[in-house]
Amino acid sequence: MSEEIIEFKDWEKLDLRVGKILEVEDIGEADKLYKLTIDLGDKIGKRTICAGIKEHYSKEELKNKKVIIFVNLTPRKLRGVESQGMILAACTEDETEVVLISPEKDIGVGSRVR
Repeated sequence: MSEEIIEFKDWEKLDLRVGKILEVEDIGEADKLYKLTIDLGDKIGKRTICAGIKEHYSKEELKNKKVIIFVNLTPRKLRGVESQGMILAACTEDETEVVLISPEKDIGVGSRVR
């Protein structure tokens, strides 16, 4: 069982959207972080997101990949770069395996996850 049960109204606060990774850049000497430029559609536009997935994905694997983004998360600075959301992933307990969450079928960027 999950550690904490939340109310449905709390789940409704999350704004999860389909985004397409446009650019993947290294961040200085960061071993784990990439700086991603993600297209979230006309309504939201492009966002910069830092993701600690360098050990699990190459730049080529990420470019043009559609992923799920938590868009209404408070921005935070990582290695001097403001991260404006979070990319969703599944991972093992020890984080040796990390898999990005992607739509099963093709769907437009900016589409809402419900």
